[in-house]
Amino acid sequence: MLDAQLLVLDLIRTLRPLVDDLATRAPDLADQVRRAATSTALNLAEGVRRSGRDKKRAYRIAAAEAHEVRAALDVALAWGFVAAPAIAPAQALADRVGRVTFALAR
Repeated sequence: MLDAQLLVLDLIRTLRPLVDDLATRAPDLADQVRRAATSTALNLAEGVRRSGRDKKRAYRIAAAEAHEVRAALDVALAWGFVAAPAIAPAQALADRVGRVTFALAR
């Protein structure tokens, strides 16, 4: 298992209580965060077994999905659905996952 895969699982664990809370205020946004984080993990796993351009494509998608998680957290903050201190760890992990997966795609 790639270190990036372990990192995204940490991100998902960090997101769980946030998504549960967000689901009461913005169910669509909570679902989007859940789907983007899941897609990040699954595309990383898929990339492990791919080669060439397929591998890079899977990692690019994973990086984009990680950035989508980060954007969704920013949107939730902007709407006042969550507090900045509550999402800071998830934001940092999403940024890290995005950087690592982007590096894998290069």
